[in-house]
Amino acid sequence: MSDDATGAVTQAVTRAFEAALYATDDTSLDRGAAVLAADLAVVREARARGAEFVTQAWQRGWQPADVVRMVRRELAEEHARLAAGLILDETARYGSGGVTPDEAAGRASGLPPRWDDQLAALPERAEPSDRFLYATALLELYRLLLRLPALEPVGPVPGAPAHLPPPSTHEPRMLTRIRALLAKAEATDYPEEAEALTAKAQELMARHSVDEALLAHREHSAETPVACRIGVDAPYETAKAILLDAVATANRCRAVWNESFGFSTVVGFAPDLEMAEVLYTSLLVQGTSAMTRAEAAQRSGGRRRTKTFRQSFLMAYAHRVGERLAATSEQVTSSDASLLPVLAARDVAVTGAVDAMFPSTQRTRVRGVDDLAGWEEGRAAADRAATSAGSDRSAVRRRPTR
Repeated sequence: MSDDATGAVTQAVTRAFEAALYATDDTSLDRGAAVLAADLAVVREARARGAEFVTQAWQRGWQPADVVRMVRRELAEEHARLAAGLILDETARYGSGGVTPDEAAGRASGLPPRWDDQLAALPERAEPSDRFLYATALLELYRLLLRLPALEPVGPVPGAPAHLPPPSTHEPRMLTRIRALLAKAEATDYPEEAEALTAKAQELMARHSVDEALLAHREHSAETPVACRIGVDAPYETAKAILLDAVATANRCRAVWNESFGFSTVVGFAPDLEMAEVLYTSLLVQGTSAMTRAEAAQRSGGRRRTKTFRQSFLMAYAHRVGERLAATSEQVTSSDASLLPVLAARDVAVTGAVDAMFPSTQRTRVRGVDDLAGWEEGRAAADRAATSAGSDRSAVRRRPTR
């Protein structure tokens, strides 16, 4: 392409962006899409500019899963697939697989920890075949990316200097065993078996957390709390946020819910974070399956209040799970009084990290549980799925909406 042709393409993209990205009306969007769609080369150049918007999102604290989650909430699945393509193209230039020992000494790293898993979970990339529809979807996506606010960072951006040792490529044997127990709990049709399997998994998690804390104490480890984001999606996101808070607390972590963006930020020491995420995912699967079975039984008896039943069920499930998880963790840690100073020091470190990261969180009282049958069925399902008794789960720590 000649310099003149390249310049014309660049100018056309600039005109389209100026027309569409800084306005919110459909007329401006259509005008910008028409400029792009007039020439295939212009569409391609606009698509190539997507890397700039994605990079800006990383610099504002967003990660791949966060971006796709937000796109799905605000736009449509076709936009999520388009975003996935942009993300994969942009991150490809960093390589993959975390950092190398040389990079850990201070050179620019590849992708941060946990990013490989997020990229693998992205939806399959796809782009509309119609040129005008493609241009429209692209501009709608860019509008959203341009307006993403800054988030509290939970890790380095791609290419940032790495100061941590490379992550292990081998999963700890204990975590492999815990995953296997939870997979069996999710698959079984026998509630008593699911209860026993999940109870054993939480007991192993609690013991693993204690072992990791003692090892770090003996070796005078410089390890500090880290953070990750876990999606908390509609429907019934309040109940899900409470369930995640219960799981996080039982595993010596803290969760802060951002309702506006559909995730909770969980803060804790790395081994505990991993355990909490694995258990939350499993309990959510078990709870949803139990809710579906209980709802079917209720409907066969003539009930029709499905939404209120589900909401009350999941709230009760989350509340009871919190009680039982806390009891299991307490039973493990109370058996040896010498553990208390070590674990207390880690709790203080986690609380300090949360306070530094979220200086203005607030506790939100939960309301809206008004289906007695749903509540009773939810508590019964939690008794069949998890372990522990302890703290009041009628409130959840939430990041104030900006």
